[in-house]
Amino acid sequence: MIKIKSQKQIEKMYEAGRLLASCHRELRKLVMPGTTTLKLDQFVETFLTAHGAKAAQKGYMGYPFATCASVNDEVCHGLPNKRALKDGDIVTIDFVVNLNGWLADSAWSYAVGSVSRKSQDLMDATKKALYKGIEQAQVGNRIGDIGHAIQIYAESKGYSIVREFIGHGIGRSIHEEPQVHHVGERNTGITLKEGMVITIEPILNAGKPHVSLTQDGWTAVTYDGSLSAQYEHTVAITKDGPIILTEQA
Repeated sequence: MIKIKSQKQIEKMYEAGRLLASCHRELRKLVMPGTTTLKLDQFVETFLTAHGAKAAQKGYMGYPFATCASVNDEVCHGLPNKRALKDGDIVTIDFVVNLNGWLADSAWSYAVGSVSRKSQDLMDATKKALYKGIEQAQVGNRIGDIGHAIQIYAESKGYSIVREFIGHGIGRSIHEEPQVHHVGERNTGITLKEGMVITIEPILNAGKPHVSLTQDGWTAVTYDGSLSAQYEHTVAITKDGPIILTEQA
């Protein structure tokens, strides 16, 4: 069942989203060679606690950290650790904020120091693909329009799209209906309605789209060892168009 949110409920989610965005802005300053994803994770948890919020994914289905931290060929759900980030790495930090019972979710890929043109192009294309999908999050459009826009753009740039991990509805729970695929056909799937709140979170690979799961049971990596990047926003569908609840300034 898709849970339609009232304007007041969307405003509460927007408050969570603004806090999440401000945390990402602070993370920008901390991502550098020599730091660790464990330190970044600890910063996020401390930041959220200081602002009266919780890291919603900590403990969700047994997940042990406040963030997912995925480096280079790690597609998503990477476990924060003590390995130092190196100049030229890509690190994606993904987390969910719970503020007064309402959630917001956003992932962002960061360049560590100076990255190669190949890495920067991948990150730029992934971010652009996200916004291509958001443009289609309009009342009366279909869910397939979002995936189609992402797929057409990403593949035109020579990148593949991970199929196994998708966007979703969000509200008081991390995962609600509907499922939001990042590939698709136009005019297919459910009709988008005012009051729906979804995440759009494409993952693009520089190589093939296939992924595998590592022995830790959480971290997904590209099967061919190619680089991967992800950007995600929480988006409310309104009569005036999509509103990004997690937009960074």
